[in-house]
Amino acid sequence: MSDYIYSIDAKEVNKTFKKKLIETVALKNFNIQIKKGSIHGLLGPNGAGKSTFINILGGLTKKDKGYIKICGLDIDKETKQSKFKIGIVPQELNIDPFFTPYELLELQAGLYGIKKNDRKTLEIINNVGLHDQKDSYARTLSGGMRRRLLIGKALVHDPEMLILDEPTAGVDINLRTSLWEYIKKINKLGTTVCLTTHYLEEAEQLCEYITILNDGEIIANDTKNNLLNTISTKKVSFFLENNSEVPKSLQKFECSIKEKILTILYDKNKINLNKIISIINKENIKFTEINTYDNKLEDTFIKLTKLTK
Repeated sequence: MSDYIYSIDAKEVNKTFKKKLIETVALKNFNIQIKKGSIHGLLGPNGAGKSTFINILGGLTKKDKGYIKICGLDIDKETKQSKFKIGIVPQELNIDPFFTPYELLELQAGLYGIKKNDRKTLEIINNVGLHDQKDSYARTLSGGMRRRLLIGKALVHDPEMLILDEPTAGVDINLRTSLWEYIKKINKLGTTVCLTTHYLEEAEQLCEYITILNDGEIIANDTKNNLLNTISTKKVSFFLENNSEVPKSLQKFECSIKEKILTILYDKNKINLNKIISIINKENIKFTEINTYDNKLEDTFIKLTKLTK
């Protein structure tokens, strides 16, 4: 693979769509660097600019201005070569229904000019779990199988980077989990992965780095762990032996007792859990179990997108 640091290096990218007298800003001074070998999440509400950026990378949309390198290649100066560096899995299930998976992958390989002896059609079919369906018409495949077939099509030219636009949309939880495992597998083999998704659990499970967009602008760009730490409020529940009232010493926190469960919200940057337990013990409140709840990416996402409205 080529010697470069970032699979995607984009600086000051702008795109405005014009329709009659109406202008819609899709990307505004967009800057992103996706590290080689990483799994990077590109998140945001509908209309945030995610698909516009992917379409620019794939050559379907032209940026108004800015600078983009794909795997070290300038997309303006080395357009054809840079396209070969990436494989894009679109959100739409755009598959010809009258071809089999084997035929579709062979056709895709031919479009990329890959010689017969260099093709990995059967290997890819096996890897995406479609061996038993390789000779079935695409129209007979389930939605999840078609989704896997799209991933296979994006891999026929052995790209250094895979871009997945809502890869598990409409897929059941079992298949979603198997797709997650496959994404991790190809990443471990050296393929950089950029993922857009509305399933924030998916981003939390897969991504090392996350960029959050809103209204065409980046509002957060950091490691997943750093983003999760931006919310300092934590929640803990104590399962009590007997019903009790919230003592005065705990009323400085947001507390409630319901069905013998004491729930406390606290700022982890100001007090630690051991201090809260100490207060409860001093009040002679007996409990049998403690449950703590970690912050989720969904909490961070909601907080950040609300702040920019």
